[in-house]
Amino acid sequence: MKKLILKIVQCLAIYFISIYTHAQDTISVEKSTFGIQTGILGIWVHNEMRLTNQIALRTELGFDTVVFKGNFYPKAGYLITPVITLEPRWYYNLRKRKKVSKNISGNSGNFVTLQTSFHPNWFVVSNYNNIKIVNQISIVPTWGIKRNIGSHFTYETGIGLGYRYYYAKSEGYTKDEKSASINLHLRLGYRF
Repeated sequence: MKKLILKIVQCLAIYFISIYTHAQDTISVEKSTFGIQTGILGIWVHNEMRLTNQIALRTELGFDTVVFKGNFYPKAGYLITPVITLEPRWYYNLRKRKKVSKNISGNSGNFVTLQTSFHPNWFVVSNYNNIKIVNQISIVPTWGIKRNIGSHFTYETGIGLGYRYYYAKSEGYTKDEKSASINLHLRLGYRF
């Protein structure tokens, strides 16, 4: 009789442990996701790779566009320059979204990030001749949201305020410069 009771207790323990572990499904960012995005001022390809259940490392390569007009430029001008971005993203509300049956595929959620972007002086496309930029780096803490539209399309928006450093000495200026940097973006994308 003791062996029968012990066997029943063991079976019940295994049953309840399996129910408990099944109920505690791991909610996590995608292992890896790749896509392309466009906004009003550029186009970018990106990859997000899982570091932890809530943190993904986003790498991005693209082109940023700047529109300008000033004393030296009588008509409005534009320039397109390459940009390399690296940012760890903390998707902090995945569990809450999943709990209310909202889609979290493709890392669809709210995030906080430290966006680090480098604009190299490789080339510039512009409607003015002889336009150059200096190498520059920006570090901008940003809050944003990313959502899915169907299975492959996404939209993303974010806002942040940070710091930009211009390596002006390397281009012959007397000193390097620094300034505030704003990250305000709205992008539409396609996830492969």
